[in-house]
Amino acid sequence: MPASSGSALALAARLRALDDYALSRLVTDRGIRQQGIRDFFDLAEALLDRGNVQSALQRLDRPTLALLAVAGDLASTAGAPTTAQLAAALDSTPEEVAARSAAAVTAGLLGEESGRFAPWDAVVDQLAAWPAFGLPSRTELLRGTPPAALEPVSESDARFVDRGAGDRAFGTLTAVTELVLALGDESARQLARGGVALPDARRLAAATGVDSDQIDLLLDIARRAGLAVLESGTWTPSESSVAWLDGSRLDRWASLAGAWLQLLPKDLLEVLRQRAHAVWGERLGEYVGWLYPAGGDWIRERLIAVAREAELLGLTGGSTPSTPGAELLLHGVSAASAAMGELFPPEVSQVYVQHDLSVIAPGPLVAAVDARLRGFADVEARGLASTYRVTAASLTRAMIAGETADGIREFLRGSSLTGIPQPLEYLLGDTDARFGTLRVGMLDPGAPAAEAREFGMAAYVRSDDSGVLRQVAVDQNLSSLSLRPDGEHRLLSRFDSALVYWTLAGARYPVVAEDATGRIIELRRERRVGAGGALADDPAAILVARVRAVATTTPEETGQAWMARQLESAVKNKAAVFVDVRLPDGTDVEYYLEPAALMNGRLRARDRRADIERTLPLSSITAVRGA
Repeated sequence: MPASSGSALALAARLRALDDYALSRLVTDRGIRQQGIRDFFDLAEALLDRGNVQSALQRLDRPTLALLAVAGDLASTAGAPTTAQLAAALDSTPEEVAARSAAAVTAGLLGEESGRFAPWDAVVDQLAAWPAFGLPSRTELLRGTPPAALEPVSESDARFVDRGAGDRAFGTLTAVTELVLALGDESARQLARGGVALPDARRLAAATGVDSDQIDLLLDIARRAGLAVLESGTWTPSESSVAWLDGSRLDRWASLAGAWLQLLPKDLLEVLRQRAHAVWGERLGEYVGWLYPAGGDWIRERLIAVAREAELLGLTGGSTPSTPGAELLLHGVSAASAAMGELFPPEVSQVYVQHDLSVIAPGPLVAAVDARLRGFADVEARGLASTYRVTAASLTRAMIAGETADGIREFLRGSSLTGIPQPLEYLLGDTDARFGTLRVGMLDPGAPAAEAREFGMAAYVRSDDSGVLRQVAVDQNLSSLSLRPDGEHRLLSRFDSALVYWTLAGARYPVVAEDATGRIIELRRERRVGAGGALADDPAAILVARVRAVATTTPEETGQAWMARQLESAVKNKAAVFVDVRLPDGTDVEYYLEPAALMNGRLRARDRRADIERTLPLSSITAVRGA
């Protein structure tokens, strides 16, 4: 039972029972560092550190803090309470208490066993010390009065807000879309100190059309919507982003708005619903400060992020909810999407193809036309009117992916308001004729010495057009590849075929990659490792693997090392334990002990029931449980 003693012994046993995902999440959420953590006991002590406990309490709202305070009081006087007892003491519903208890247990602040709850000692002690630091006492947590209501919004103000909401929402949606597509082309590296590496930030800023200092905010929006993931220090698109990109722009915006809604704490969501037509401003900050009494800078920064993203998504304007924002709060995502549809510019399905090989979209393109156009043209500018450009390299890329010149012509005949200009027709024909004439592949590892592998050669460039090969061989932009002739129709390089391919493609040669059978294949850029070296592993995963490795060497109930560590922790924390002992006749007996010392394979402890001192060999102890 997680009694009010809340020792590291009991918490360590609970941590050991968690799965790796839950354990990693707890380590991450509580900000536990790897240093000094060897096993579950070290991890439990780190979680019970007063500073770490205070940091966790800062992220809890007033009702959850009141639950912890009341549970601690009841556990110390009448025994650990049940959900029903907590609901009665808090004047709340069992369902509400159950939800808040589960959150506190997940945060590692509340113990639970057999339907009864009690906070760990460090949590009780920290809450008891709050009044000395100007933070609310147990009574104030239970009876505190929230600040005054927010100021109502007039109809004229709402109409003014709506006029800009659609433009901001459309701009943000466009930027997030370009961000996800850019990450699909090449991942981005996250720095250990926070933020995206500068080269990647600049690349993503150019793709999205925003300042580089806004990339972190866009990534946060994309992550929360499940469109981008950060793994091992690298940002990449999620699997669900493919379906998101195929959806209509209103469906895509609805996903972003729904993710913002999930960001709101439940209590804050309720007050905003009650004030969906009110100015938020300073009074909202006052309410959030009351709701999170120990939040400090953390809650202020979170409120700023919520308000900033609401502005970007068109949910507010100048701290005033827009019509879509009010609909989102009151009636959900579908109603908000319908309201935003009235504010978005209309979609178009046709474009203007110019003689300079540019393609102009006079408005936002429907998703299917935009995706097809991106397949064989590069995006130059995005906005209400977008610009694309067709090049030999973009057409070659499309053909590698399976597109054909006839397929492109057919698409343009149906979607171009200006037909197919003659310069584009020439480029299509020329690219189609040259496609596949310059090929890159890997030399066969099992080939004889005549294949030149004995000289360190790894890849080849071949073509039936010897003139093209001679041009490649003397091109100074390709000198880094150290290409050397191998007959009239082939060049060799000591570098990997992927590097050779991307270098040639960057120099605007119509190059394709092929496999050992000569079949054309599509190459995608591999994830880069920046100048900082190898990508860092997840610190939480490393810590969990370490403590799990120690634990697996000693089975939970019979491992001597595990039981010795439990008893050492009990001695250190002056915590009572139940100990099962195997007697010489083979029978088992349970003692209720207060361990005093563990030395030379023997435990010295005070028997709480018999009020005598016992000395037991560690080899006779079969199990240790927290009291």
